[in-house]
Amino acid sequence: MKADHSIKALCQAFEVGPSGYYDWRRRQAQPGPRARQDEQLAEQIRRIHSESRCTYGSPRIQAVLRAWGSRHGRNRLNRLMRQQQICGRQRRRYRVGTTDSNHDRPIAPNRLPGLKVSRPNEVWVADITYIPVNDEWLYVAAILDLYSRRIVGWAANSRIDTDLVMSAWSMAVRHRQPAAGLVFHSDRGVQYASLQYRQMLDVAGVIASMSRKANCYDNAVMEAFWSTLKTEVLYGPGRCFNSAQEARAALFDYIEVFYNRRRLHSSLGYQAPAQFELSNN
Repeated sequence: MKADHSIKALCQAFEVGPSGYYDWRRRQAQPGPRARQDEQLAEQIRRIHSESRCTYGSPRIQAVLRAWGSRHGRNRLNRLMRQQQICGRQRRRYRVGTTDSNHDRPIAPNRLPGLKVSRPNEVWVADITYIPVNDEWLYVAAILDLYSRRIVGWAANSRIDTDLVMSAWSMAVRHRQPAAGLVFHSDRGVQYASLQYRQMLDVAGVIASMSRKANCYDNAVMEAFWSTLKTEVLYGPGRCFNSAQEARAALFDYIEVFYNRRRLHSSLGYQAPAQFELSNN
């Protein structure tokens, strides 16, 4: 109404002092302490989300902020993330489809139930998955340390055979040098049940373990890793591999640079696998 009346007349009509009115206008023009804190926090959220390769949701962002000495409620973080249209990478339904257990080779018993893992290189779990490259498949074998969730060995090839899983095993042994008595758990796939692979485990003094028939829950941690990898590597915006070489480079970057060394795990108290091993050594 100031276009038709003076500020003094309006203040008198509404019984407001002119100085109080101008003080209110000044406060409206300048954000208050809470708004300034939200602005700073929003910048931190954007930074953390970007450094996580746009994968972290509010639980991991909250964990990073807490590690920085800053504590904020989940509702506040969710509100600021919604305002900036930031969200964690959503998992898709994961389907298992690489296991060929239709063979007559020896099957090891499942030794995981009741087994408590207290140190690295005590129990390794392994599995195979596949990722699309053009109109073909690239098969990926990986071995995960059940103690720290660290990927200790992996390999990728266009053929799903014993050489694939042996390459992953060779990397794991070269990097970790496990002692005899290591429990090695896999599914009943023909690659892990092959004579060549079983002999290799025997020579190393490794105790073989295998999941029950058609039961992916017996190797749930490994299946969860595949789900995470596919969600955060394959299902990003515009992600499509044009060659096996490009796919291997992306796998190396994700596993060795991000997953093992930087990605926070809720099961590890929101620490990365390498950090968890170092802090619990």
